[in-house]
Amino acid sequence: MGAMRKVILRRDRFVNPFNEPARDLRVFNKPLWLHQRDSLAHFTTEEREAADLSAIPADGVESLVHADNLWFDEGFLAHFMSRARAAGGPCRAAIPADDRAFVQHALPLSDSYCRDGDLYYADLWYFPRGVEPGAPVKPVVIPFEPREIGYYHIPSYMAKEQGDLVFQVPVHSAIAIDHWVHIFIADCVFGLFGRVRRVEDQLVNDALFKLRILWRALYEQKQVLSSSKLVKVGRNCVIDPTAVIHGPTAIGDNCNIGAGVVIQNCEIGSHVNISEGCQLMLSTVGDGCFLPFRAALFMTTLMENTMVAQNTCLQMCVVGRDTF
Repeated sequence: MGAMRKVILRRDRFVNPFNEPARDLRVFNKPLWLHQRDSLAHFTTEEREAADLSAIPADGVESLVHADNLWFDEGFLAHFMSRARAAGGPCRAAIPADDRAFVQHALPLSDSYCRDGDLYYADLWYFPRGVEPGAPVKPVVIPFEPREIGYYHIPSYMAKEQGDLVFQVPVHSAIAIDHWVHIFIADCVFGLFGRVRRVEDQLVNDALFKLRILWRALYEQKQVLSSSKLVKVGRNCVIDPTAVIHGPTAIGDNCNIGAGVVIQNCEIGSHVNISEGCQLMLSTVGDGCFLPFRAALFMTTLMENTMVAQNTCLQMCVVGRDTF
């Protein structure tokens, strides 16, 4: 693979209420700029920054250009790169205007997308022969392939017409972080729910993967959802035997999880202390967080070094760093 340049377009608008640009905020427990760098490390060999496309020198170097507020998962990036390189000319990522996951979850509260006909264009370009600001670009259409997943049943006498509360969960996704709600969507819907969907799809389509999970659960004498194939635990963690952890869940290094803790489908960072009786479901907990006894999180994001008071329940929240 030849040398390819990565060009980052700066978006200096601050995201309220954090009063920071999106690139410095944590998405899925990783600073956005670091997530972008790690995701693109396989494709690019050098990096530059610019205010817009016109400020990038046209020197003929193969280039990938993206805005610094754009979050994308590995599947979305892999699809874009393979199709863009096959196209042989300047390309830009596009999402169908009728894609339910994009329209319902990524598009509201955002002004980072450009609509042209039945496509929405994201701030992600590929130039095989150097950046050409005025050149026509081919759309690389990447549908999110959403699946409707319900998470809360509303009794019919309370919501006769609206129905159940559901999310449109994609198999691969991208979202511009223009608002704090987009962090919630990226963490919970596109991140945690998306990971669950990919595991479910693999279980359905890959018999060998299913057998590996079953064998690991039998070998470890655990329930299938608690086996090490679905619950990834880092180094130097202390986990009480009475804690219940269901996957897909990832736990970082040097964590302490107390007695009676229940964790379901979460992303836990490093140096996290979760005390007795805490319950966490579909939540992201950043590095260095502390949850005292009987704290509860549901579909909530805690950024790094956050402390939650005992007996506190947070639902569908996004909490910034260094917060009590």
